[in-house]
Amino acid sequence: MKRVAVLGSTGSIGTSTLSVVEAWPERFQIVALTAGRNTDLLRAQVAHHQPQLVAVARAEDARTLIGEFPNTRFVAGLEAIEEVASCETAQMVVSALVGSIGLAPTVAAIRAGKDVALANKETLVVAGDLVMAEAEQAGINLLPVDSEHSALHQALGPAPAESVRRLILTASGGPFRTWSKNRIAEANVADALAHPTWKMGPKITIDSATMMNKGLEIIEAHHLFGVPENLIEVVVHPESLVHSIVEFVDGALIAQLAPNDMKFPILHALAWPDRLQSRMPGLDLLAAPPLTFEAPDDERFPALKLARAALGA
Repeated sequence: MKRVAVLGSTGSIGTSTLSVVEAWPERFQIVALTAGRNTDLLRAQVAHHQPQLVAVARAEDARTLIGEFPNTRFVAGLEAIEEVASCETAQMVVSALVGSIGLAPTVAAIRAGKDVALANKETLVVAGDLVMAEAEQAGINLLPVDSEHSALHQALGPAPAESVRRLILTASGGPFRTWSKNRIAEANVADALAHPTWKMGPKITIDSATMMNKGLEIIEAHHLFGVPENLIEVVVHPESLVHSIVEFVDGALIAQLAPNDMKFPILHALAWPDRLQSRMPGLDLLAAPPLTFEAPDDERFPALKLARAALGA
C-alpha cells in the first residue's frame, strides 16, 4: 500500500489522480490533500478518502471543514501546502499545482525524502537546476506526470545518456493548428479553450493553444533527462496517441502510445517501478485513426523559439 499526498486535489490532474487511487484501493491510500477554494468538491474528496491532513487557501474554510470532518486536521495558507508536502505518513507526493506556486512545496517534499510525481512543470521551468540537485541529494525518485515526459521516461528506461540522439516531444498543435496568423490574432478565449484532443485545466489549455506549453516542456525535458536543448525536438502529432519518442544513436526510435487520458501517465508514476493491470480501456490500434506528423510553424507559434532562447540564457 503506497501512501499518497496530492497537492492540488480539485484541479484536473488532482481529480484524475484520485480517480486512479479509487480504481486501485488495494495499492494506494490518500493521506493528505491540498485544495484552493473549491470546497464543495473538496468535501466529497475528504468524505471518500478520509485523509489525515488537508490544506486549504482560506482560514475560514479550514474552520468550517474542521466541524464537518473531526477526524481530519485542516490547515490554511501557503505554508500549509508545504506542511502537506512534507507530511510524515506520505511516501509519495503528487505535485499537481498550477504555476510557480508549486516550487516551494515540491522542494519541501523532496527535502522530506518523499518520492515526487511531478505534474507541475513550472517547478522545473523556474528552478530546474535547483530542484534536480535537491532530488539527487535527497536520493528520491522524481517521476514525470506530463504525458510527454512520462512517455520519454518509459521509452528511455535505463539507457545511458550517451546512447540518446534525440528526444522528440509530440504536440497536438492545439485548436489553432490550421489557422492563419491573422485568424489567430483575432481568436477569443473560447477559441483557445477548445482543445481538439485533451481535456485539461484552463491554464495548460491556453498554453497549448499558443504552443507555449510545448516550450515549457522543452525546458522540463532538459532538466529531467539531462539532454541539451539542441537535442530536444518538437513534432506536431494531431491525433495525440504517440506521446513522445526517443531516438537512439543506433537509429532506433522507441515511441510510447496510449489513449489521450492523463490517468495513464498518473498510474505509471504512482505505480513505478511496478506496472499494474490496467482497469482503463487501452488503445485499439485497429480502431485508431492514421497517425500523422508535421513540423511546427515557428512563425505562427513563436513561443517555441522564445522558450529555447530562455533556456539558452
